[in-house]
Amino acid sequence: MSKTTSGKNTKRLESIKKAHSQKNSFTTRMEDYLEVISELVELKGYASPTDISNYMHVSPPSVTKMLRKLDADGYVEYTKYRGLKLTSKGKAIANDIRQKHSDLLEFFQLIGIESDVANKDVEGIEHHLNPKTMKQLRKFTTFLKSNSDYLHSFNPKNN
Repeated sequence: MSKTTSGKNTKRLESIKKAHSQKNSFTTRMEDYLEVISELVELKGYASPTDISNYMHVSPPSVTKMLRKLDADGYVEYTKYRGLKLTSKGKAIANDIRQKHSDLLEFFQLIGIESDVANKDVEGIEHHLNPKTMKQLRKFTTFLKSNSDYLHSFNPKNN
């Protein structure tokens, strides 16, 4: 292995180490729960633990455990057998994730990624992007939309 390759590997390993050393008490899974709760409330007017269990493909006891944690941390108000609602803190996170999802999906579709593939990819990415990255991505998406000649030449259907 050359010295340059070794340096790149070391840099990459340090990057991974740094990303995983920044412990956050809020997890991707918690964000998924808030996003699903928000979507259910918008769709049905309420979110039940059973609905959450069905949409997230997790057991009802797992949902109950997470709802208790989200309640204790101030993201939802949950009373067993009485339902739940997002607090303003929970709504803010759910709205942020939904906006990231929407922005990423729009970008992927602009560059010619099929909707089902784009949605699946976005679910894995939306939780991990820095706000500065999202800002630049939004700016780039706006640029692409206002310069359709670039999009036309890039679109896989035209190649």
